[in-house]
Amino acid sequence: MPGKYHVVIAEDHTILREGLRALLAASFEFEIVGEAEDGRAAIKCVESLKPDLVLMDLSMPRMSGLDAIREIKRSFPHIKIVALTVHKSEEYVLATLQAGADGYVLKESTHTELLVALNSVIRGKRYLSPGISETVIEGYLAGKKTHTPQSAWDTLTHREREILKLIAEGYKNKAIAEYLCISIKTVETHRASLMKKLDLHNVSALTAYAMERGLVMR
Repeated sequence: MPGKYHVVIAEDHTILREGLRALLAASFEFEIVGEAEDGRAAIKCVESLKPDLVLMDLSMPRMSGLDAIREIKRSFPHIKIVALTVHKSEEYVLATLQAGADGYVLKESTHTELLVALNSVIRGKRYLSPGISETVIEGYLAGKKTHTPQSAWDTLTHREREILKLIAEGYKNKAIAEYLCISIKTVETHRASLMKKLDLHNVSALTAYAMERGLVMR
């Protein structure tokens, strides 16, 4: 319908996508034009559909929502993005906002709150769920910089984090190479590098670490 804002939903759980679809279908302001099950699919969806807004889960297989937000905002800074997630820690909130998200909504929120968030963001405002710590909000708005020593995680490149996530999801080097469109040798090089930086030397340890960082769900 003319006048409606076009929305892409990126969420790997079918039942949640169906719920979001039903909610927005009843709205007079939003129309769902596309859906994606992981971050990479979300990027492709945005590239082809050019929506006004993306509702993005953070914890998805293969490519995370956080990485997808960063990629989308790099190419389409005008497209609004609202993160929809279970994570409420300061680390997640700040990383998501720094990646370019315009809103951050907890999955425990009500349908009414989600609609308020979408309406706020589409009108150029930033929205953070009330459940987010006040100190997190104040720290972000003040542009607070923490000068703690760089952690091993901080030394990982974007590609190394991407490969770490795929390893933790059970992908072998060949499958990772095919998915990322790079050579097996390149995968092996990145894998060796991230193992050295993290001082972790087997798949079990890497998987446990990825879970701690929230790259994959327990």
